[in-house]
Amino acid sequence: MIIEKLAVVGVGLIGGSFALALKQAGAVREVLGVGRSPARLAVARELGLIDRAVDWAEAGQADCILLALPVGETEAVLNSLAPHLKPGAIVTDAGSTKRNVVEAARAALGARCADFVPGHPVAGSEQCGPAAARADLFRGKRVVLTPQTDTRADTLATVRLLWETAGAQVELLDVAQHDRVFAAVSHLPHLAAYALVDDLAQRPDCDTFFRFAASGFRDFTRIAGSSPEMWRDIALANREAVLAELDAYLAALQGLRNAVAADDAGALLDIFSRARAARERWMKQQDS
Repeated sequence: MIIEKLAVVGVGLIGGSFALALKQAGAVREVLGVGRSPARLAVARELGLIDRAVDWAEAGQADCILLALPVGETEAVLNSLAPHLKPGAIVTDAGSTKRNVVEAARAALGARCADFVPGHPVAGSEQCGPAAARADLFRGKRVVLTPQTDTRADTLATVRLLWETAGAQVELLDVAQHDRVFAAVSHLPHLAAYALVDDLAQRPDCDTFFRFAASGFRDFTRIAGSSPEMWRDIALANREAVLAELDAYLAALQGLRNAVAADDAGALLDIFSRARAARERWMKQQDS
């Protein structure tokens, strides 16, 4: 057993899967759940993700508290939690952006920020809620931790061990590098998927387009089924990096448009061939 009590704020796909994996591994004795919806907490308890639903005061007495919620809610939640944190309680998060989360933690926790470990599990699906949770969600997946210079070494070690026990491969990144990388490989693809679906949906004959859409459209736009609230918060929280990636993508699309307009088969073939080769290299790395 690694810790006695784990509190999860937001017992959905990520928080519920983390709790379930640790419970099945025998790494935690009791899991406490905190959330806005009593109905969701009841479902989480019925599914065995948590043992009890609690308030902020009791959550603060846990050995480790995971924040698994939209990043825009981080500061408000930490302000509610901070007065109740017992000495040595570890706080970590699962947000997709890190600069704003670290700023929120410093504002809310003050000196206790040394016990805060910013984290980001690179796993998930377009499904949400406690019913989507599964114990193997993080198995073989990366979890990025972005500790600060004042993060306590034993606090970082505990959070790392918890994620590894859940099956994840833990890596450390600088906050700025994290936000720049994930703006390109995660945030931009979600925005692109939302934009395409919304563009088609606004057309007068949208039903015709959707009737003929098949597997390519389904695969490309799968992530547009994700939580709009969560991705709104991510786009705004990582504004600078997202804008840079949107500009780069728009330039790439303009290059494609220019090639099509000029009937430049060679340019199109070069772009498609480079992209295919790069994807194949990435897929081999994923399999290794």
